[in-house]
Amino acid sequence: MTIKVLLVDDERLIRAGLAAIIDAEDDLAVVGEASDGTEVPGEVRRLRPDVVLMDVRMPRLDGIQATRHILATVPEPPRIIVVTTFENDEYVYDALKAGANGFLLKRTRPEEILQAVRMVAHGDSLLFPAAIRELAGRHGPSGGGGAAWHGRLTEREGDVLRLMAKGHSNAEIAGELFVSPQTVKTHVGNILAKVQARDRTQAVIFAYETAFITPG
Repeated sequence: MTIKVLLVDDERLIRAGLAAIIDAEDDLAVVGEASDGTEVPGEVRRLRPDVVLMDVRMPRLDGIQATRHILATVPEPPRIIVVTTFENDEYVYDALKAGANGFLLKRTRPEEILQAVRMVAHGDSLLFPAAIRELAGRHGPSGGGGAAWHGRLTEREGDVLRLMAKGHSNAEIAGELFVSPQTVKTHVGNILAKVQARDRTQAVIFAYETAFITPG
């Protein structure tokens, strides 16, 4: 099946470059473009894309607010990848907290952009451990019930979450903990449910914010 992509960026040349890369693939297709976050909810409802490549900084409505709005108002929302110029962009951290499934740099190589779109479309998250750790370190713990949350995780779930924060796949976690990948998948599902996270990225961010994991 073709993966449908919506491009959102206030720079026309950026959209044109991404469209050329994506439309050259047999399994990917750009179904629409938008130049500001204000246009995105309507385009998402009209076009029903699988993935949105969302510029994080736009003049009227930025990618963070647009992401929140989509996830709160659109039934079965698309997967969202925020696109930014700098990996230490404060907007990126807020966008991931808002529910974006990952981020890409505008200088990312074409083959990596294509891989990211396919990964996210199939339900995976783009987790960049070093970048998230750096951003989390600058933000610091936010408090808000961290101790109570820690107690809801089993010891093994805590182990899985720490390995998730290192960017390990389910197979890698299974090898590290000497359990089956299916067991790891079950643990991941339990973790997401307990911390009320949409995906692995949000769970890892929440772990840093509650000081379950420290950036150091």
